[in-house]
Amino acid sequence: MTMSGTGSDDRAGSGATSTPHARHRPSPLFLALVAGAIVSGWALWSGIGPPAIMSFVVVLLVWIVSLSLHEFAHALVAYRNGDVSVVYRGYLTLDPLRYTHVVYSLVLPLVFLIAGGIGLPGGAVFVNRAAIRTRFANSAVSAAGPLTNLAIALVLAVAISFRQGSSPFWFTLSFLLFLQVTAAVLNLLPVPGLDGFGIIEPYLSDRALAAVAPIAPFAIFGLFALLWVPAINAAFFTAIIGITSFLGVPSVFVGSGFALFRFWS
Repeated sequence: MTMSGTGSDDRAGSGATSTPHARHRPSPLFLALVAGAIVSGWALWSGIGPPAIMSFVVVLLVWIVSLSLHEFAHALVAYRNGDVSVVYRGYLTLDPLRYTHVVYSLVLPLVFLIAGGIGLPGGAVFVNRAAIRTRFANSAVSAAGPLTNLAIALVLAVAISFRQGSSPFWFTLSFLLFLQVTAAVLNLLPVPGLDGFGIIEPYLSDRALAAVAPIAPFAIFGLFALLWVPAINAAFFTAIIGITSFLGVPSVFVGSGFALFRFWS
């Protein structure tokens, strides 16, 4: 997700990235998360520890890593197109704490991931839209995040294509792919607050934007409320499963991965 900012060179909050090189270097936290995902994935592959617990750990860590990549993609495209403020905000360090927003980063993603298995990228980067050079570049900034989720899904699909038999490891990768597809599809919807709206926003007239403004703060909550309607929920997940099946992932693998993830149920 991206949010509009106003400052062109906001250096607030840059204490953790005090040198020019540090502002472009992967943070220790991000590297620790990647290492944790690799180690827990290896343990799941090797059958070390309770499969359900290990699956939960793998999904949680990889999801946070993918969140960081999603938001980093927004920031990188913004930086390449004129917004240097993302450097001083620490967005190019892949540090998930730099992308934290209480509602979008913590509350909503946790509720939807645990309750419904819906992947919602919960980060937020503040972009100085006035510094972005063209309307197309502004659209590209918004598109970069969900396209990153799609790229991760494709990488997972390639990995899963080499599977032999079935195991908790492959079930977990399948569920992770499902989450990436869900995140991409949700974010590409043209709803205020989501990246899909950010893609088309530069091309909307002032009159259209003024008409949308009163409902914009609540639109995303309305969308999520609709997802709780049984018929809409079923149609949405049917579409997602159709995409994952197209990518070569059996729906039973996704379901088994979701069941492992929800080890408490």
